[in-house]
Amino acid sequence: MPGLSGRMSTVVKSKISKMLDKAEDPAETLDYSYQKQLEQLQNVKKGIADVVTAKKRLQAQEGTIQQSIVKLDTQARQALAAGKEDLARTALERKNGAQTELQTLDQQISELQAQQDQLIDSEQKLRAKIEAFRTKKEVIKAQYSAAEAQVKISEAATGVGEQMADVGLAMQRAVDKTEQMKARAGAVQELEAAGTFDDLTALGSGEDDIDRQLRELSSGSAVDDELSKMKAELGSGGLAPVRELRSGSDEPPAEPAAGESAS
Repeated sequence: MPGLSGRMSTVVKSKISKMLDKAEDPAETLDYSYQKQLEQLQNVKKGIADVVTAKKRLQAQEGTIQQSIVKLDTQARQALAAGKEDLARTALERKNGAQTELQTLDQQISELQAQQDQLIDSEQKLRAKIEAFRTKKEVIKAQYSAAEAQVKISEAATGVGEQMADVGLAMQRAVDKTEQMKARAGAVQELEAAGTFDDLTALGSGEDDIDRQLRELSSGSAVDDELSKMKAELGSGGLAPVRELRSGSDEPPAEPAAGESAS
């Protein structure tokens, strides 16, 4: 699907561009550009050295040919003086060929000299350009460092920076947890005061609410049984002890006098 692939390509490129923008350091970029310009300057200097070397080699060859021309001219004169015209002609022909070669070398040397002058001029202009770039680079780096420091100070003061935002969120979470814990503590205290919770610290106490209700029911039944038993005893003639208990006297009842019947 061309449309989908095009969108995916655009999204990927935009993500990569955003990542590169975030990772790019202007100071490092400027230093890298300056280093590349220095490399270009070194290449120009190397080119000048190569041209000068070639020119020197041709000049050395030119000197050899000039010496050969002088030598051939002398030999031609000597041969002609000795009556050897053919030998003199041969020497002059070689001299003529050497002169032609010398002219070619002169032309090549002139071209190399022009190239050398051009490279030297380019090297000087490039050097001046690099020096100006170096000065501007340092100024831009200083300005960027100052602006970056100002941004960090402002973000720290206003709390709008990423790090300060994280600190603010962490503090807010701590406050929320504290309030939640305080509310929970208050709820526990309120339930404890209402008797909702059993005393879990009491030794031997492992009963739950059902066990407690059963125990209370059993206790109530025992009390009812004892009460019924006491009523039965009272109904069978045990009133005197009851009266004595009600009078609160600790002394035993008086025995009847002699001759008196017990009523």
